[in-house]
Amino acid sequence: MTHTTKTPEIAIGIDVGGTGIKGAPVDLKTGEFAADRLRIPTPENSTPDAVAEIVAKIVDSFDLPDAPVGVAFPGPIKHGVVTFIANLDESWTGTNLVSVMHEATGRTVAAVNDADAAGYGELHYGAARSTEGVVLVAPLGTGIGSALFVDGILLPNTELGHLEIDGHDAESRASTLAREREGLSYDEWAVRLQRYFSVVENLLSPDLIVVGGGVSKSWEKFLPQLHLRAPIVPAALRNRAGIVGAAWLASQEEPQD
Repeated sequence: MTHTTKTPEIAIGIDVGGTGIKGAPVDLKTGEFAADRLRIPTPENSTPDAVAEIVAKIVDSFDLPDAPVGVAFPGPIKHGVVTFIANLDESWTGTNLVSVMHEATGRTVAAVNDADAAGYGELHYGAARSTEGVVLVAPLGTGIGSALFVDGILLPNTELGHLEIDGHDAESRASTLAREREGLSYDEWAVRLQRYFSVVENLLSPDLIVVGGGVSKSWEKFLPQLHLRAPIVPAALRNRAGIVGAAWLASQEEPQD
């Protein structure tokens, strides 16, 4: 990826989800939203064209004609192409997300997996800022996301939540959804998180682990119970991380014809 000769001051971040599409302009110096976030429900027929139409509507609502657009997407993306999709229409598989969004918005577009976008947000503006070495950002929610960086460079599309641990898919036992589904106390859940993060730490030897997702606002109830070699800290940006990280990535793109 090459850099533009002049980095923009504002970029628009878009977070595409199975139930809602959210976006906001981001001040790239501070990582703060430059205007209120706009959310539009994801269309029931969530084809590439239908989703791109809503993304364009959100982008246009901010009246920032020169701002590039970063899209955080709920699936793995390889060289701009969606390789697998679970939460949107199956026609997304094999679609060039960058091309579709560039055509719909007329903007320079960057596309990234949503967990990786959250990782970029925390790395550049949040809890992992100025951290060297290996950084793991792990959003906890319906599943367990993962964004892995080495000296600021992303290893894209990791799926560490799907590690098999003790005969189980890890996120089926240790995600926020698993805690809620099984009615686990935070103490009981912390035991499972300890097991999960211990395995991940033994595999990757991270210098820092950042735990994200909505549950990170309740970090005092479970993070102090986890004992690892690496520091494990709550995300700073919480649910803003995906939008902020996607916007940062867009600011690094060369303008597209």
